[in-house]
Amino acid sequence: MFGIFNRNRNSSIFSVLGTDMHCHLLPNVDDGSRNVNETVSCLKTLSSVGFKKIYITPHFHANYPNDEADIQKRYEQLTKELKAYVGQGLPEVAGISGEYRFDHQYARRAGVDKVIPLPGKTLLCELALHSSGYDPLDDFAEYKKLGYNLILAHPERYPYLGLHSDAVIKMKDMGMAFQVNILSLNGFYGETAMDKGFSFIEDGIVEYLGTDLHNTRYANELMATARNSKVQSLLKRHTFRNNTL
Repeated sequence: MFGIFNRNRNSSIFSVLGTDMHCHLLPNVDDGSRNVNETVSCLKTLSSVGFKKIYITPHFHANYPNDEADIQKRYEQLTKELKAYVGQGLPEVAGISGEYRFDHQYARRAGVDKVIPLPGKTLLCELALHSSGYDPLDDFAEYKKLGYNLILAHPERYPYLGLHSDAVIKMKDMGMAFQVNILSLNGFYGETAMDKGFSFIEDGIVEYLGTDLHNTRYANELMATARNSKVQSLLKRHTFRNNTL
C-alpha cells in the first residue's frame, strides 16, 4: 500500500522541467511512434510524469532523409487529429522541429535555410553513435555564426566523447548546450551511458534533459525513471533550461 502512495507522490517529478524538447512522436517518419494511437499513449505518459509542453523532433539523417516541408505537413495533420483528445489531459504539443545528425553524409544536406529550429533559433543536433572520424566542430561553428543556438543531444551515449575530452571542451567554449536523455539515468542505454549522464550533469555542463521518447516501451521506462530516487535527488539539486523553450 505504501509503495502505491510513494509512486503517486513521485509520479510528477518532471514538472520542474515542464517542457520536453526531444521526442519522436510524429507517426511513421522515423524509428519513433508508429501511429496516432501510440503517440497519444506516449503523450498521456508524458503528462502523467509532469510534462506540460512538448516539441516533436523527428530524425534528419541518412537513414531517415526526411524533408522539412513534408514533416511540416505531417505535423499539421497530427495536430488536427489530436483535437479529438482535447480535455483528456495531454500536454501541449507546442511545435515541430528536428534532431539533426551531423556526420560526413548529412551535416550540410538540409542547408541552414531549411532547418526547422526550436524556439530562439535553437537547433537540436546529434552525432553518430560510433566515431567515423568526422569532426563536427567546423559545421557547428558555421551554424553558430549564422545565429543558431546549438544543443547536442545525449552526449552520454557517444562512447568516444569523454567528460573532459578536447571535443567537449571546444563545444562548450563555442557555446553549445548539452542535453542528457532522462532514460540514460535509469540505465536504459547501459551502465556506461548512465554513469556518464550523471557525471556530465554533476560537472555542471548539461543545460537540458529530454526524454527522447520513441514509443510505449520508452514510455514505460520513463515511468520507471520517475520512481528512481537518484533521479529525484538530481532534479532537486540541479536546474535545467527546458522551460526557456
